[in-house]
Amino acid sequence: MDDFILDRRLESDSDRVMQAGLCDLRLSKDARWPWLILVPRRANITELFELTPLDQVLLTFETEMTAAALKKITGATKINIGALGNIVRQLHVHVIARFEGDANWPGPVWSFGKAEPYEAGKRDEFIAKLREALSS
Repeated sequence: MDDFILDRRLESDSDRVMQAGLCDLRLSKDARWPWLILVPRRANITELFELTPLDQVLLTFETEMTAAALKKITGATKINIGALGNIVRQLHVHVIARFEGDANWPGPVWSFGKAEPYEAGKRDEFIAKLREALSS
């Protein structure tokens, strides 16, 4: 666990929200969708099956908690969860709130258009709401 280093693309494309038991929880810098990323703090892991059974359970638990909190604070039509890793190999799980009529609904968010940055105040407000939802 001490050898964990966050992939530099994940670091540059997202802001840290908090550390959960296993994962760093991060907010994508693309404001078009409320988009969270869970990154297990384990070195050299690229696949779910490479985690220990206990870490697999923790990742599932943290993913479900994150998804429920995101649904609660956004009222999303659908929560998308995915772990692709074709570009960034470090294991990470995307948790994305989708709404009818959002950018590219109902199509995928991957590689669609150009990312739109958050206004600092809106980003900070969203992170505060998320932290509150996760702690209740």
